[in-house]
Amino acid sequence: MVARVALVGAGPGDPGLITVRGLELLRKADVVVTDFLVDVRLKQLIPKHVEIVDVGKRPGKTSFSQDAINRELIRLSRSHELVVRLKGGDPFLFGRGGEEVDALLGADIAVEVVPGITSALAGPMFAGVPVTHRGLADGYIVITGHRHADAPLDYDWSALVNSGLTIVVLMGVAHRGVIAKALVDAGMDTATSVTAIESVTWAQERCLRTTVGQLADIEIASPAVIVIGKTAGVDLGWRRSLPLAGWSIHLLRPFDVGDELAVGLRDFGATVVQAPAIEIRDPSDGGLALKAALREIDGYDWLVFTSKNGVERTLNEIADLRTLAGTKIACIGSGTRSALERHRVGCDLMPTEFVGESLVASFPEGSGRVLFPRARVAREVVPEGLTAKGWSVDVVEAYQVHIPEPMVTPDLAAALDVTVFTAASTVDGYRAQYPEVKPKRAVAIGPVTADRLRGVGIDQIHVAQEYSVQGLTELLSWLASSPADS
Repeated sequence: MVARVALVGAGPGDPGLITVRGLELLRKADVVVTDFLVDVRLKQLIPKHVEIVDVGKRPGKTSFSQDAINRELIRLSRSHELVVRLKGGDPFLFGRGGEEVDALLGADIAVEVVPGITSALAGPMFAGVPVTHRGLADGYIVITGHRHADAPLDYDWSALVNSGLTIVVLMGVAHRGVIAKALVDAGMDTATSVTAIESVTWAQERCLRTTVGQLADIEIASPAVIVIGKTAGVDLGWRRSLPLAGWSIHLLRPFDVGDELAVGLRDFGATVVQAPAIEIRDPSDGGLALKAALREIDGYDWLVFTSKNGVERTLNEIADLRTLAGTKIACIGSGTRSALERHRVGCDLMPTEFVGESLVASFPEGSGRVLFPRARVAREVVPEGLTAKGWSVDVVEAYQVHIPEPMVTPDLAAALDVTVFTAASTVDGYRAQYPEVKPKRAVAIGPVTADRLRGVGIDQIHVAQEYSVQGLTELLSWLASSPADS
């Protein structure tokens, strides 16, 4: 075994901004050592079996010293083949990555360094501020607004002012007044433009525009990037061209890297927080009932699916899908049908409305057998309705729905612009995770989910016209374009 440590730049926050190489290493890691400023959305890309060690430094709180982090990386490398050190932004830009590499090489440990997109560039870019622009600035400089042990910021301020370069300040919120005074004392015009971007690409991102003369007086929260100079007054506003620009959307269904809804919402410019209110677990009997039923699949006339989880859990148990040749398939919803199609299995019956009642209404009368793999706890509309039509229905547990610990704080959950409920179970999970929170806007995939929301006291609800991912995306785009909720 050749042990190695990879220092991977996590980028500014948005998981879509990590490099391809960084993501490859993250998925192959045996253990991941993270910073505090690594977005929770990026941590979701780490496989569940991988150990995560948090060594983040938090302002005003006891935390790992740099020497302690170095020792921890060396210790972990002795017992793991691949240790990934996941660092916010870029490892070598105020990330103390050089100190970690030096310590690792000194201990004869193999090291790889993967660059990351720094917030020093991503922040201005997402705010529509070019750090260089013809006729305004031919270059930029990045400085820190906080030095080790609170050492003074003794830059050559006159040289900075006279250079005409765009000045990008990281970790400068606490000393923004000191920085502004030093620049003005060195000859900078108090009317010089400033753009400050809080929590770059995170759900809490906020952009503030001011001047050097007023910088000390405006409220800015850490972490923030402060851009000073002529280009800071430019507002290209490219994000406003996207229909969901500026909207933060909370998705509650189980995390999936390629989630069609999450990808579509990001394509439309939204900041998507995938913080599940439910997670899917193995059935309570380990799948014994499902396996037993599938051994007799040729004795069933119909196989019914009401979720993609039921599809995946069932079809993954069938070694040869040709055994389904004599069984018809019924499903609810375009997402469920897409899951079937990924396995090259067709759907013989899908109601126009994606609810159990519509499936029952469209199902033929009969006297044969129906196999219905589903969650351990679910509505009885389908089995009771099909039984009433003469069918013998075998309900088997394909999976369980579990409520995990919340991934975002109650304050953040309440602040997000939209909370999307994709099943009645997500309502139950959300209420368990956030008993006191009422979402700003509740969006339900269909009437069953909407009824559950009303049952827990959330009555300002928007319901998709089509009970599907496409329907949700269209509804959210309509809400974003409306002057007020209606």
